[in-house]
Amino acid sequence: MLASAAISIFIVSYALIATERVHRVAAALGGVAAMVVIGLVDAGSAFYSHETGIDWNVIFLLFGMMIIVGVLKQTGVFEFLALWAARTSGGHPYKLLVLLILVSAAVAPILDNVTCVLLVAPVTLSVCRQLGLPSAPYLISLILASNIGGMSTLIGDPPNIIIGSRADLSFVDFLVHSLPLTVILLVGFVVAARWLFRKDLGARVDLDNRIGDIHPREAITNMRMLVRCLVVLALVMVAFSLHTVLHVDPSMVAMMGAGATVLVSGTTPEEFLEEVEWGTLAFFMALFVLVGSLVEVGVIGRLGELAAEAMGEQELLASTVLLFGSGVVGAFVDNIPYTTAMVPIVEDLVAATPHEGAESPLWWAFVFGADLGGNATAVAAGANVVVLGIAAKAGEPISFWQFTKYGVVVTAGTLLAAWGWVYLRYFLLA
Repeated sequence: MLASAAISIFIVSYALIATERVHRVAAALGGVAAMVVIGLVDAGSAFYSHETGIDWNVIFLLFGMMIIVGVLKQTGVFEFLALWAARTSGGHPYKLLVLLILVSAAVAPILDNVTCVLLVAPVTLSVCRQLGLPSAPYLISLILASNIGGMSTLIGDPPNIIIGSRADLSFVDFLVHSLPLTVILLVGFVVAARWLFRKDLGARVDLDNRIGDIHPREAITNMRMLVRCLVVLALVMVAFSLHTVLHVDPSMVAMMGAGATVLVSGTTPEEFLEEVEWGTLAFFMALFVLVGSLVEVGVIGRLGELAAEAMGEQELLASTVLLFGSGVVGAFVDNIPYTTAMVPIVEDLVAATPHEGAESPLWWAFVFGADLGGNATAVAAGANVVVLGIAAKAGEPISFWQFTKYGVVVTAGTLLAAWGWVYLRYFLLA
């Protein structure tokens, strides 16, 4: 009875988010309130439980990076990068799109996809305004590219860290097994983007009329502050890359970086808190609790157990179900709590097959499905929610369906390509 009520509340909340009848934050918080009323959520499960509550590591990672971005914005660096991107592209919309895709795909594996979009989205908005281009195609491409690129390393996407820890997968394992597929998918996405956004990639923009002879360097308003902040940001990036060696959570790195950025810049709380997306943070917290409620009543775990019973020891069938199943489920629930709930089930599946660790196709099918499924809908991954929040705050909102109609196509194509990779790499050529 409780499980049925939880599923019903989740479906209604999700429908309200998808149809945008009410604001997504209000819909998510309303769902949490309903879960509290039926007795499924309390302070312990919402605020303190690692399995069913708010992932504070994600929240404070976002909060810290939002502060860093807010301080950097005051130096004019994003306008500088926007002007550089505009001149590098020569005013060609498709060249600009490819440039932003490649930058996003290169940054996401080094940091993570959420941090990547926090840094690149303001540049994307600025360059689109400079050139008079619609921002939606570029922001959507930024999300899709960062989610694909984040799949390539242990630290590029939160599910990778969760799976890597449980399966004992190293940073090098991801480079060997996941990076080649990531490169293939990105090449395919660059080609597909020309068709997906063909209506918005029109004629070349006349740079002389738009930005004249403005040099990118002229956009910098405070060079001394910028240099100090970039030093801090570089240290943050290094710490992100080495956090598995340093044993310091990315959230702590982000908060220390935020504190250091505020100190070296001398900005006031009003200034550095201006860019914090409070609505996005509230939505994330509510979404974690909603999905955690499904975990609490055993809905997600039971689905995994049923799949495991059906697959038995058939590795190819298990890999196929894991990949596509994770992609489909991940389209509707955030992939962090989903991955956490499924990891023990996948571990049992792997134990029943002849391959273990990095040589098991099941672990990589799980990685690919969980990561790529994050592109399917507007709420399927953290990067999606963050960018849509930034776009809304900038007065250029992207609707749930505006994103999802592209995300579903890209997700379907990348999941099919990933299945082909798994079949060739681990079965046909093994």
